[in-house]
Amino acid sequence: MERLQGLERAAMEVVWGAPAPLTAREVADALADRGLAYTTWLTVLGRLERKGLLVRSKVGRAFAYTAVASREDHIAVLMQQALGQADDRVAALQHFARSVSPAEAAALRTALDGPT
Repeated sequence: MERLQGLERAAMEVVWGAPAPLTAREVADALADRGLAYTTWLTVLGRLERKGLLVRSKVGRAFAYTAVASREDHIAVLMQQALGQADDRVAALQHFARSVSPAEAAALRTALDGPT
């Protein structure tokens, strides 16, 4: 999975933030401040679908788009991929652990300890 850039990231943020599937028109309307044509957003959504980040379903005469995974799941996959590129995974994890805030460190400890 690749890191999202530019228009793809903007479209995914809108889809992730929606309580229900969105049509391309709804995505375009949510991002109207960018001044881009509806067809541009159709292209972006199509790319995201081909990349496996969105699924589309027929709703009336239009298609509605839904994220395949949550934003957090997407980020977790990116973190795993980044870690997979390290020659020394332990060193990479240690550097990361030293860079997080105390609250984030506590969250990591809780996650590592698992359910109690």
